[in-house]
Amino acid sequence: MKRWDLSALFESVEALDEALKVCARESVAFKESYAGRLSTLESSAFEKAIGEYESLSDALGRIMSYAFLVFAEDTQKGDFYAKYELKCNEISEHLLFFEIEFGDLESLKRQEFIQAIPRYAYYLQKIEENKKHTLSLPEERIMLKLDPVGSNAFSRLFDEHLSSLSFKFQGKELSEEEILALLHHPKRSKREKAARSLTKGLAPHQGVLAYILNVVRKENAILCDIRGYATPEESRHIDNQISQKSVDSMLEVVNAEMGIVEEFYDLKREILGYEELYDYDRYAPLGRSKEKIDFESAQKIVLQALGEFSPRFGEIAQRAFDEGWIDSHPRPRKRGGAFSHGTVPSAHPYVLLNHTDGRRDIFTMAHELGHAIHQELSKGVGCLNADTPLTTAETASVFAEMLLFDKMKRSLKPKEKRTLYAGKLEDIFATLFRQSVFTNFERRIHGIKEEIKAEEFNHLWMEENQKMFGKSVILTQNYASWWSYIPHFVHTPFYCYAYSYGQLLVLALFGLYKRGLPQFEDRYEEFLSLGGSKRPAELVGIFGFDIEDSEFWNIGIAEVRSLLEEFKETVRS
Repeated sequence: MKRWDLSALFESVEALDEALKVCARESVAFKESYAGRLSTLESSAFEKAIGEYESLSDALGRIMSYAFLVFAEDTQKGDFYAKYELKCNEISEHLLFFEIEFGDLESLKRQEFIQAIPRYAYYLQKIEENKKHTLSLPEERIMLKLDPVGSNAFSRLFDEHLSSLSFKFQGKELSEEEILALLHHPKRSKREKAARSLTKGLAPHQGVLAYILNVVRKENAILCDIRGYATPEESRHIDNQISQKSVDSMLEVVNAEMGIVEEFYDLKREILGYEELYDYDRYAPLGRSKEKIDFESAQKIVLQALGEFSPRFGEIAQRAFDEGWIDSHPRPRKRGGAFSHGTVPSAHPYVLLNHTDGRRDIFTMAHELGHAIHQELSKGVGCLNADTPLTTAETASVFAEMLLFDKMKRSLKPKEKRTLYAGKLEDIFATLFRQSVFTNFERRIHGIKEEIKAEEFNHLWMEENQKMFGKSVILTQNYASWWSYIPHFVHTPFYCYAYSYGQLLVLALFGLYKRGLPQFEDRYEEFLSLGGSKRPAELVGIFGFDIEDSEFWNIGIAEVRSLLEEFKETVRS
């Protein structure tokens, strides 16, 4: 069992507190040196100022990363996280003027700074473009003050509440991760019991979970009004640095191709020999291939897949296992799910897993290590440029999954290969079609002004999900409340379409890789190393794609259809 070594951030809480004191002093000094004076600075002095701002941003990020990871390890330590969140917000008040004051500079002065400092040009351009949604300094200060008690507070409540739940199954108390893993069990009776257990365990908490989601909806609506966003999702598109048009185009293509999902599940029902396929049958394994993949075995094959593609990727992933970047298994009070937290460029990423030896867990490992590789490679562009928009953030993770899939399929017999293909298609459906369903669901609930009761959430959830499955899968009433454990609806509204975006992008890129595009590995490493220092359109342009072209999305869809045909071939053989 792997556990994080947080010493790369701080050796102790005492060191954390000392860093907080230093950061507080330096932030005050920064404000005293530059507030109200940016317009008087020469380019060289402004470059020094933005360097200091970046250093302070890195220091604050390091503190908050430590506090967040301590909380993720043990969600009963919410008070610890809240303490440092409050203190960091107080320090951030002294830095708040910088972006606002830059946005208020005369256009010629802004352009002078942008042109003189290429390293920060894109970062400064984003501030300039987002100026119309930025409030005055006193107003932004109020917004910052209220942040810990807004939807972020309810996001914390959601995590604490979900992680405290247990689900009864055959005389045992299981975690959310463990009960979800049983939906992949080869025995139908166990899958059905697991589905019932999940629903029964969530049922007493529907009122609280519905209220949390309603608070998130209301805050989003208030922010749209205050900041002048045209739609509930516009702020996410700005963060993702893409247009509403490109998102609509992508969703239209995906929604129009839901028949791929229906076709697959009709075939799966025939293979399983069922008259009808229910929601708890979706992840039923095909055949008798090895279901259990222990952590060490998963680690070995994932490292091989990454290393065969790129020795540098393999080296970074090996460091993750050797140097305490990974927390590997479920335990009481640990946060559920999986993530790779990029922390700050002066440290390294931290990967959270909840490995339960299921087939899907090996792909989750590859997925999160893909993120970690991306985050580690992008450290060179600095704190202000390292964070990638969600639209490209999922590229490395899904690409790593494809590398693993490609490696595994080469060594399998026909029946085992059929099982692998089915699992991969279901993973793609979860990343591409299901995430689009999530976005369609969010569009509907954020389009309603009134508070929504749990029963109405259930109804909308069932309607949108049934569109994906068509007549191939019967959704039982047990499934109706499963919107309530999806964290992205609470943590990051309108996050989910980025998975679809990234999935289609990766499928197109992987097709180029398999066809032998010259210098693909070098181009891909450059793509990842640039982090968020360029627009997604420019990054994708490295491979010759135009993400504003609707035909781009059809390239990815064609790859999904190709995988479905390959799956059919394994069935015939």
